[in-house]
Amino acid sequence: MRSMWKGTIGYGQAAIPVKAYTATEEHDIELHQLHSTDGGRIRQKRVCEVDGEEVPFTEVVRGYEMPAGDVVMLTDDDLATLPLATTRLIDVRAFVPVDQIDPIWFSKSYYLEPEAAGIKPYVLLSEALQQSGRAAVVKVALRARESLGVLRVRDQVIVLTTMLWPDEIRIPDFPFLHEDVDLVGPEVHAAVEAIEQLSGAFVPSQYTDRYREALEDLIEAKIEGREIVRPVAADEDSTVADLITALQASVDAAVAAHGESPNGKDAIARARSAARKAAAASKAASKAASRTKSSR
Repeated sequence: MRSMWKGTIGYGQAAIPVKAYTATEEHDIELHQLHSTDGGRIRQKRVCEVDGEEVPFTEVVRGYEMPAGDVVMLTDDDLATLPLATTRLIDVRAFVPVDQIDPIWFSKSYYLEPEAAGIKPYVLLSEALQQSGRAAVVKVALRARESLGVLRVRDQVIVLTTMLWPDEIRIPDFPFLHEDVDLVGPEVHAAVEAIEQLSGAFVPSQYTDRYREALEDLIEAKIEGREIVRPVAADEDSTVADLITALQASVDAAVAAHGESPNGKDAIARARSAARKAAAASKAASKAASRTKSSR
């Protein structure tokens, strides 16, 4: 694994240098948007809605849009002035019982590895958290944003899990919550018994992503059946054919305009000669390009 952050766990007089690693990864199969006629990748461009022009990344800034539509633009220098006191510090604020933290608060988890100088205090903190049944509530800045977080132990490793802020947790207000629902004892008892019959230890390996497996099988079957497309630029031969068609159209237009008059015959002859020369030149260029590609 590759560390994505370095800092220090700080609580009391202790300072434990650590490195953070992303603890999870998603195995979704990424599907791209393609052009159905040639398999070409569909790309998105940054286009300004005011002038309709494509905007280079160097001219992109962040900003806040006001309700009336006005915007406040913020540069990197502006954002650099904001206070992030916990930039390289996992600041421990309190220790709380682990079971008091509802998982709905959790956002993303990171494994913390101690630097060589911090191994002993790291192991000491890990052991203390486990024996006390507590988790450490912390504040930390990751990816230029300050987050609430919690330190807990998993397989002897301290895990930093970032958390949502209180105002980011939505309050459910569904109509049924305001209704009186009468439950009788036997119904509740039967439901509890059904749960007990299906109860057991949580074994993650028993569960698989059936959709992803089926998608992998589908892709593999198409590969084996040679149902594949190589996205390439327009074929040179088809380009030549298009040119000849266009030039022939010019000849036909000359015939329609001049008919069979002497001057008209000369114009038609010149148009046909131009068409033959252009087609020959295009074919020659196409062959030269092919030889160049093959020599590479």
